[in-house]
Amino acid sequence: MPGSPHSLADTSVLAAFGHPDDEGFGCGGLLAMLVDRGARITMVCATNGDVGEISDPNLATPETLGRVRREEMRRAMDVTGIADVRFLGYRDSGMAGAEDNGHPASLLQAEPDRVVAQVVQVIRETRPDVVLTHDPTGGYGHPDHVTMQQRVTQAFSLAADPSYAPGGDAGAAPWQPRLLYWVCFPRSNFRRMWQLMIDAGITPPFASQEVDTIGTPDELVTTVVDVADYLDVKINSLN
Repeated sequence: MPGSPHSLADTSVLAAFGHPDDEGFGCGGLLAMLVDRGARITMVCATNGDVGEISDPNLATPETLGRVRREEMRRAMDVTGIADVRFLGYRDSGMAGAEDNGHPASLLQAEPDRVVAQVVQVIRETRPDVVLTHDPTGGYGHPDHVTMQQRVTQAFSLAADPSYAPGGDAGAAPWQPRLLYWVCFPRSNFRRMWQLMIDAGITPPFASQEVDTIGTPDELVTTVVDVADYLDVKINSLN
């Protein structure tokens, strides 16, 4: 990775997402940059990615997919340079409207207070300055993305409340991170990506008919970080 004069050696970051690979697609370049500048990063993944698509049947089966994807994420974080990777252990809820939405072990069906408490405990333990998670749209509306955004955002505030003791155990001391960032996909990016796919003769995935409504409206994007120097790391982490 390219070196940087802007040291973040005293900065701690908590990144919390729904599935293995969400972190890479969303902010893989930013994470690589933060690592390069010395930040200490904890990665939290809510689900095991159990019901994702299997591109090659030689790599996984429906029964082994969760285990395979957890291992893939650990390897991806090795590429990025993140050693502290934690899984909350929920089942992937699947796309909106899927039968998997109702699975009792899924993140979507998990008791909200339980998930919030898990995130609060990680915040209090790791004491991050910055918290990263999904934006309110979930990028393209995935139920797990939206759910994780809500739970992490609530935990961001509750972690500093000395009266909040999940499970009756105060655990580590209260802690208030300074910044909360929602990692978003600007709507214009979706439109551009869709057009490139169509021009190449590729049928766009999932919400391809809703390209004008998915993603974050561009006018709501507050912060843009140039991570072009870390694009290779991001791509390698996804391979």
